[in-house]
Amino acid sequence: MSAANYTRTMKLLVLQHVPFEGPAAIKAWADGHGHPVTHHCCASDTEYPDPGCYDACIIMGGPMGVNDAPAWMDAELAFIRSWLDSGKFLLGICLGAQLIAAALGANVSKHHCREIGWFELQRCGNNPASTGQASWVDRALPAQFEALHWHGDSFALPEGARHLYRSAACEHQAFAIGNRVLGLQFHLEFDLSTAERVADACADELQDSSPTVQSRAQLMSNKVRFDTANRLMHQLLDAMRLEFMRHNL
Repeated sequence: MSAANYTRTMKLLVLQHVPFEGPAAIKAWADGHGHPVTHHCCASDTEYPDPGCYDACIIMGGPMGVNDAPAWMDAELAFIRSWLDSGKFLLGICLGAQLIAAALGANVSKHHCREIGWFELQRCGNNPASTGQASWVDRALPAQFEALHWHGDSFALPEGARHLYRSAACEHQAFAIGNRVLGLQFHLEFDLSTAERVADACADELQDSSPTVQSRAQLMSNKVRFDTANRLMHQLLDAMRLEFMRHNL
């Protein structure tokens, strides 16, 4: 592998739904490795860019739901379908994962409870490494880890998707389709300042007395949790980049 190939950058497109929920640790990783990031505001930017100009697309979360069907969302779903047709890397986080599922015809609906807080995730089924079928996703994330959750809806698995993770409160926490598409219901990208902004914007959701909704103090009490989650996010992005490099030498 030549030095030029090894240092090739990935051009990232970030689809963002609200100003207070940005790429956070994803942007920090991209900046640290010299990967250019283009932001697209789905609610105001009516013209979507050409997928051919980018190597990976990351769809962020937001307080709206797929079934709220804001006027701009049809265009975003159409873009997601065109991106899926391109065969390039696609990562959806929370609402982003729900949008990928919806674009593929899977149901997205109100979950039986809100899940807001730091909760454990468990890998589904056997470790793929034991069967020789591990993908870059399986190698990047451990079998069990803690992540920040903030959602009231959940997705059914799209046809052909592999079920990756579950939590005690939500069966479908992550899915993969082939070796390019990944949907995560949870947040590894939130840093403390992002969580503070989301808590300000969605303070009413924290009034829920459900055992699956933690208080603001519980959410923000331990910065080490955010640092640990961000390291997992960076591991995942490192693995994606290595997979990208493997096919673009």
